[in-house]
Amino acid sequence: MTDATPGERIALPCPACSPDVETVHEVLKPGGHVTVRCTDCDHVHKEQIPEDTTLERDVVVSQDGDSFSAKVDVPEEETLAVGEEFLLETEEAIMTVRITSLETAEGREDEASAEAVQTIWSRAVGNVAVNVTMHPKNGRHDETESFKLQVPGDYEFVVGETDTFGDEEFTVEGIHVRDDAHGYEHEKMDFDGDMAFAKDINRLYVRDETSTAWSAW
Repeated sequence: MTDATPGERIALPCPACSPDVETVHEVLKPGGHVTVRCTDCDHVHKEQIPEDTTLERDVVVSQDGDSFSAKVDVPEEETLAVGEEFLLETEEAIMTVRITSLETAEGREDEASAEAVQTIWSRAVGNVAVNVTMHPKNGRHDETESFKLQVPGDYEFVVGETDTFGDEEFTVEGIHVRDDAHGYEHEKMDFDGDMAFAKDINRLYVRDETSTAWSAW
């Protein structure tokens, strides 16, 4: 990365506050030894940044039922896998996406080297639309309502807990997680205390807790 430009942000260890773990640095002055500033402690220091060999790969991003294509530079030695997340920078925005499939010359794979990958299939997980099926308080399934809820991808839904979004108030009764979600023991969860992140949820089953004012007069 010898072509670093002023204002660019790169990951480097900071000799002042984080010598062993990389932190975000801002490039102040490019050159053979780049002048950088740690964004955590403002320490300014010079670093020689080795040139990375990267491969440009196509990315298809699915977001709220739509999809678009972009490009991403992947380190040549990198191994990619379904379920991994990375930051994708486009002209419109910087977003977090999760790999859902890897297309190679041999077909779709769950894991492949960057060199073998032709297209990275992914979905946006920074902000997501969660499918919700809501049952009324009286339990009548013929009055079941379905809708989508826009929330941050890291929002936690917990079985047995009540959530409020605008005019909607409901108690989570069950969670069905996505195929590309990792770290969950079961695909379907319905025990109190079971938790899943919004970005991992395929469908949320809830009970309506909205109180409706009424009068007998």
